[in-house]
Amino acid sequence: MRDLELSIAWRYLRSRRGSRLLSLISVIAIGGVLVGVSALIVIMGVMNGLQRDLREKILVGSPDLRVLPYGSDMRMADWSNLLADVKKAPGVVEAAPFVQTQGLVRNLAGYMVGTQVVGIVPGGQPGDKVTTIRDHAILGDFRFARDSVALPGAVLGKLLASKLNAFPGDTVVLLGAAGLDMNASTGALVPRADTVVVSGVFETGMFEYDDSYLYLSLEAGQRFAGFGTDVTGLEVRTTDRWSAPVVADSLRASLDAPVRVMDWQEQNRSLFQALKLEKLGMSVILLLIVVVAAFNIVSTLTMVVADKTREIGILRAMGLPAASIRRIFLYQGIVVGAVGTGGGLVLGLVVALLLEKYRLIALDPSVYFIDHLPVAIQALDVLLIVAASIVIAAVATLYPAKQAARLYPVEAIRHE
Repeated sequence: MRDLELSIAWRYLRSRRGSRLLSLISVIAIGGVLVGVSALIVIMGVMNGLQRDLREKILVGSPDLRVLPYGSDMRMADWSNLLADVKKAPGVVEAAPFVQTQGLVRNLAGYMVGTQVVGIVPGGQPGDKVTTIRDHAILGDFRFARDSVALPGAVLGKLLASKLNAFPGDTVVLLGAAGLDMNASTGALVPRADTVVVSGVFETGMFEYDDSYLYLSLEAGQRFAGFGTDVTGLEVRTTDRWSAPVVADSLRASLDAPVRVMDWQEQNRSLFQALKLEKLGMSVILLLIVVVAAFNIVSTLTMVVADKTREIGILRAMGLPAASIRRIFLYQGIVVGAVGTGGGLVLGLVVALLLEKYRLIALDPSVYFIDHLPVAIQALDVLLIVAASIVIAAVATLYPAKQAARLYPVEAIRHE
């Protein structure tokens, strides 16, 4: 019986004139599903690629975990013992102290711009692999070497160095709020001023880092911030970035100190939440294409029911039950949905792979943080798209299949 139902369903999908090709309305219905599924796969891949690239660029200078003190002064005293405890924790690969503060940087010509001043462990010392920022030096390095100059070394972002016209060997002045002095004659506050020598330039491709970050050695950062021997907190690298939340929970439970532990997702929560919301919005919008294609399936099968009314009446008169008539049209809809989904799957994956491999859509890196449109296909997203498409196509067949099954044999045979 099932073979008979499938044979009739396939016959109704074909063109009338003995051709084995699908009828035009069937091709249109399949094409609607195909376009919707392929568009969904490509756009979801692009959204995943943007999230991946942005995440990787953010984590160039942001560690997997940060251990920070409570309070508004953001100073951690007696951190040496805490650092030793953190390094012993399961899942921790490396940990190091850091200092972060805000300031102004001025070149010798008097041009001044705001900057994020970060003090880190110099390259070549324990803890220098806690982030990958040191691997992105394009001039000099992160050892903060000064070539027989007594002044501290500084490594600037590429865009910041360009704005200041300051490159390795040049001198710049850092101005900060730490150690403000009062001018006796005018009563004005005089900011702290530290002269440093540019010892390197880095480029991450992330605008925020390249445009406003300036790195010093840990000792120079402590001195500029006025922290003495204190630090802002500890940076931690875990065995696996995706296990960072678990390691963070473990540290919170095990550390006997008034500190808070933030993983990389918490540190950038607003940004990643915005990306997730954007991905969800794009998914819903593009899923509507598949829903529109489902209406094509409904109209296609409804037209087939109207066209084959007499044949349905003859089949019913010959003893074919209503359930079999219902299944015939259900199979038709599933075939249309499956063929459209399969074609869309192949087309979407091919387009996505071509976009990623050959970088077909180039972007201006001076405007965007990337030089091409990235694509990252995730198996779970593809499976959800395929499942949703098949389900929508199957649901679309219910009404016309029900209408076909309700036809009375005598009235259907008399139908003109």
